[in-house]
Amino acid sequence: MTTSWPRKTLGEVCQVRGGGTPSKAVERYWRGDIPWVSPKDMKFDVVSDSIDHISREAIVGSATSLIPKDSVLMVVRSGILARTVPIAITGRDLTINQDLKALCPNRGVDARFLYHQLDSKMDVLLSMVSRGATVHRLVTDQIRALDFFLPPFPEQQRIVGILDEAFEGIATATANAEKNLHNARALFESHLQSVFTVRGKGWVEKSVREIAAPAKGSIRTGPFGSQLLHSEFVDEGIAVLGIDNAVANEFRWGKNRFITPEKYRQLERYTVHPGDVLITIMGTCGRCAIVPDDIPTAINTKHICCITLDRKICLPGYLHIYFLNSPQSQGFLVRHAKGAIMAGLNMGLIQELPVMLPPIAVQAEIVKAANALHEETQRLESIYQQKLAALDELKKSLLHRAFNGELIKDNGQ
Repeated sequence: MTTSWPRKTLGEVCQVRGGGTPSKAVERYWRGDIPWVSPKDMKFDVVSDSIDHISREAIVGSATSLIPKDSVLMVVRSGILARTVPIAITGRDLTINQDLKALCPNRGVDARFLYHQLDSKMDVLLSMVSRGATVHRLVTDQIRALDFFLPPFPEQQRIVGILDEAFEGIATATANAEKNLHNARALFESHLQSVFTVRGKGWVEKSVREIAAPAKGSIRTGPFGSQLLHSEFVDEGIAVLGIDNAVANEFRWGKNRFITPEKYRQLERYTVHPGDVLITIMGTCGRCAIVPDDIPTAINTKHICCITLDRKICLPGYLHIYFLNSPQSQGFLVRHAKGAIMAGLNMGLIQELPVMLPPIAVQAEIVKAANALHEETQRLESIYQQKLAALDELKKSLLHRAFNGELIKDNGQ
């Protein structure tokens, strides 16, 4: 449907106002009760408070000004503009910093109508972003020039009412899907924790060193320093595994890193084998994955500790589950890594990690049950993502129809 509504620019229907930062050197400026909103406060569609507050004296002594209630805020300078343009409505009078712009509607323009209009043009806004190395920007003149259809005020309010009601339903459906996924994850985690807390007959404690295969180099990291230079990577050949292959706590192929067969012969002692357990010890530490059975010839980098197990004592799947989920494992790592696993692990610490081991048959049962629960959780995750995508498409469709005059009144209402 082609609407007869007139087209207007943002500059014609609202005042575009900026903000600023009062002097940090004047302490009394920061002892007031007026919200001073920055991008980190733009988490909801209505903003009524902020982390920082300023005084009225600070407004007089700085470049900022009081933004009235029922204005629309937009982040115009932030790294987040690479993904989205946060927008919100002011729930009270407040101030903003220089990374935001306030769109203060003229008389006859509904703030929520303006908000929904901008939401419907998110792709357009993102295309206007000027991208820097770390900080991205929206230019004020381009914001003012953004145009759209503007119906009469009563029609704006009718459209807002329809959209608000529809989006409330979408939000409820999203929350329900998220709750179901959260419950599934909580069940999975609770099951695993109970496995390692309530132990049966025949459980023993051994260190990782004691459950490794009785062969030299069964616990190893990759080549260090000049043993393997970045310049020695080639486009194809023998694969080199890194953090990216284990960071998801399951094995995944990541970046293409290869060495020549000649180089591999020098580094053959770092070969990974099917069923080896990989633990990341540099960068993103404490992630764990099992090398798949169909792995081609490959070695690991120094960022990974690779463990070849004695499978008569411990199954790879069991160590993987135990390392990631047992309170004993996580507690040991936190205590011995000075309170922060992410700060870094080392091979010596992993060798001493105590592992509570049931008999092999019980380990197999634990792994089977955990895998079944994991698959169910992944199934629910997939359903959740599909629902989110469908709800997002529904929202986009409603916004498109609303601002192209396609939300027709029913029975003259």
